[in-house]
Amino acid sequence: MAGLELLSDEGFRLDGRRPSELRKIRCRLGVFDKADGSAYMEQGNTKVLATVYGPHEVLGGRNKPQHDKVTINCQYSMATFSTNERKKRPAGDRKSIEMSLHLQRTFEATIETQLYPRSQIDIYVQILQADGGNYCASVNAATLAIIDAGIPMKDYVCACSSSFINDTPLADVSYLEESQGGPVVTVAMLPKSEQIALFKMDSPLHVDHLEKVLDTASSGCKDMYAVMDRAVRDHVSQIARSMESSS
Repeated sequence: MAGLELLSDEGFRLDGRRPSELRKIRCRLGVFDKADGSAYMEQGNTKVLATVYGPHEVLGGRNKPQHDKVTINCQYSMATFSTNERKKRPAGDRKSIEMSLHLQRTFEATIETQLYPRSQIDIYVQILQADGGNYCASVNAATLAIIDAGIPMKDYVCACSSSFINDTPLADVSYLEESQGGPVVTVAMLPKSEQIALFKMDSPLHVDHLEKVLDTASSGCKDMYAVMDRAVRDHVSQIARSMESSS
């Protein structure tokens, strides 16, 4: 793939998007009845399932009850069929542990943790198909699952990645764009207050370009919020109609 042109002279990316355009997004809440909350998210060809259990009593293990707030337990995993490489991906591999920690820190900053002292919330995220932006899709899916579970948050938390190619910042980076070795900035943000819950940069980026790339990722987070909020409102309306028809 050496020399692959990721941005055409007309300003279009390989998948036909403009630089600031998100991939096609599909999302649904309440997809798994046995969980307290669940959601399914597609960002382009990246597909994620998130489930939430709790708040519930802390049950042994490594976690100990915290007297002033809830314990957030996040577990990230990739299905063996999620990539072209059909290999076993144990839940305790280095990448999964790192992603689980990123998710935990993100949601500790956004869930109203003080409302549930001495209890625990479990957030499970599984990548069903990976095509770039795995962390971002995981955050967005988990946010919808937490909302479905009725757990109070300070705000939605929305995530988007951004890269910098040919002096142009790109939003919502695909796997092909990620694999070219350019800098990728990942932002998880509370869109109303514009507070950043997590900022991650995978490779060096000149400071002169950082503001443009960060602005592109932040704008992507706000565009993602509009899609997620519409999905939540549609889900609530559907529940209301179901209750009316059954009464």
